[in-house]
Amino acid sequence: MGGEHRHGERWSGGRRHRRGDIRLVLLAALLDGSAHGYELMGRLEESSGGVWRPSPGSVYPTLQLLEDEGLVRSVEEGDRRVYELTDAGREQADPEVLADLAGGEDQPGMVGHRTLRDAVRQLHLAAKQVAIAGDSDQVERATAIVRDARQALYRMLGEG
Repeated sequence: MGGEHRHGERWSGGRRHRRGDIRLVLLAALLDGSAHGYELMGRLEESSGGVWRPSPGSVYPTLQLLEDEGLVRSVEEGDRRVYELTDAGREQADPEVLADLAGGEDQPGMVGHRTLRDAVRQLHLAAKQVAIAGDSDQVERATAIVRDARQALYRMLGEG
């Protein structure tokens, strides 16, 4: 499972974030002040130098669990639920956890991973534009290009 990722997660050069890590990083991210879930995801992405952004499917259940455990509390602000640390949560929060996320940026090969992630993001945007503005022939050609690129990547992995 070395290169697997789910949408929004783990583009981290082989660095595996264990399931319990999300608890620790959410607590640490809340040391910067109260925030809603998507804001926390953004903080974590920023803290990791853009190489890791947890999915809503991992963040929101964990926030609920942390609230059930009395480590965070939430309040409704407009149409959003905003989370903040309780005293017990502040005691368990470790700012070094975020420093560890940022440290992944300095590992060998991390710049290349970020570059690949940016290239994939740009490809996605270009494909989206073709889907919106292209005629049926252009959409068909774009589909073939993306399919060929995917196959070329798997061939490359098979070479090693």
